[in-house]
Amino acid sequence: MSPYALSVLMSSLAIGTIMTLSSTHWFLAWMGLEINTLAIIPLMTKMHHPRATESATKYFITQATASALILFSTTINAWILGEWTITNLNPMSSTILTIALAMKLGIAPFHLWLPDVLQGLNLMTGLILSTWQKLAPMTLLVMISHQLNSNLLMMMAVLSTIVGGWGGLNQVQMRKIMAYSSIAHLGWMILILTFSPTLTILNLMIYIILTASLFMMMINLYSTNINKLATSWLKTPTLSALMMITLMALGGLPPTSGFLPKWLIIQEMTKQHMGLISTIMAMSALLSLFFYLRLSYTISLTTAPNISNSNLVWRTQLKPLTTLPTSIVLSLLLMPITPLLLTMIT
Repeated sequence: MSPYALSVLMSSLAIGTIMTLSSTHWFLAWMGLEINTLAIIPLMTKMHHPRATESATKYFITQATASALILFSTTINAWILGEWTITNLNPMSSTILTIALAMKLGIAPFHLWLPDVLQGLNLMTGLILSTWQKLAPMTLLVMISHQLNSNLLMMMAVLSTIVGGWGGLNQVQMRKIMAYSSIAHLGWMILILTFSPTLTILNLMIYIILTASLFMMMINLYSTNINKLATSWLKTPTLSALMMITLMALGGLPPTSGFLPKWLIIQEMTKQHMGLISTIMAMSALLSLFFYLRLSYTISLTTAPNISNSNLVWRTQLKPLTTLPTSIVLSLLLMPITPLLLTMIT
């Protein structure tokens, strides 16, 4: 792809997200979401392959349906209340809007497009889809969190964590595993949305840091499936060891950064006297932890010996991803500054 075209598309992605983040009018927020969708589709199809075309088509149809629902719900809201302000919603518009934004994010039961779309993309576009594209819809959910139906959100949250954990168990493709990981993490975010939007923002920040770190490591190691991941120890032992720890962070094991949001969310849900839902969420997180552990052991211990055909010990030349060391440090060491993070977000 031409550097000029790429710069225009990346700028459009940034402009669309910033437009949605800074808007107080539903029509401007909808326009930002549309710009986001239209900017990423050429990035999806730059890899000339039938899978990429299929992914772009599925993504476009899903996002167009969600955008139509958003426009429909906000028009009904303007018809009933006589205003387009984001912070004022009637109950019917709130429910339709929740479903539409769940479709955009890939929250269960509207998640079926996400694994297939992510599998057809290259790793860098997959990184953008898994991180940057979550910002605008999640921001809208946070902005209207006080008017949402908490029962509907909790139902989708529990379903997302179960589907995200169960669906990733038998996967061998790294991009599909990351898709189911995304579904499970989104479940944790929307669970706490109506009770503590601050924790939702914290969870989103940490999810983006962890996912970006893992995708950048996969780009460096050329790993798109478990078999390729098994040979990564021969290429870059240090990066492979850090990848194991980052997978543990995604699973939510202490003392990594991934443990922080799960701990705070379960604590808040217990304060709200929702012990049963907290227990179900914690148990479903074990399903996700299982396939993260499987990937970690694949890198180091449990696969058959993967001996290089060469007699020489070789190392790959790392790509110049200058943000990778910073993101790895943030993925592993945010626990001690938890109070500072919460204060900054609040």
